[in-house]
Amino acid sequence: MSTRELTGRKVLIIIVSFFTVVIGVNLLLAFKAVSTFPGLEVQNSYVASQHFDEMREAQQALGWSVAADYDAAAGLFLLRFTDADGLPVRAPEVEVTIGRATSNRDDRAPELAYYNGAFAAPMGLGPGYWTVRLEARAADGTLFRQRLQLYVRG
Repeated sequence: MSTRELTGRKVLIIIVSFFTVVIGVNLLLAFKAVSTFPGLEVQNSYVASQHFDEMREAQQALGWSVAADYDAAAGLFLLRFTDADGLPVRAPEVEVTIGRATSNRDDRAPELAYYNGAFAAPMGLGPGYWTVRLEARAADGTLFRQRLQLYVRG
């Protein structure tokens, strides 16, 4: 068995190599985090907070609930609104953005069509988690906003 002496030079190389890897990985992750940031939710959070409670109460007064689903076999995205009695709701205006939570690179705004109690749009979604951001307007003009998580099996 050969014995190799651990010199100060070898220890210095080991320590410098270790910190080079750690700093390099941190810089890479920081760059990726900043470059994939999808952006701001609102321009001014203070102003948005001033109307939050009244918007929430108006939205809750509608009594709507919403569910998103994806049929991978048919390549069809489905969005169902129901009222407090569980009956389907046909909102006059519905806008949806579907994308990943961590990046806006895959964001899509499908053209929804109402059929048989649900809004539907043909689209191909890859496996994994998707975020569905929707804005709908009731017949009386009340804005309904919600963010849903959708999991597509792969």
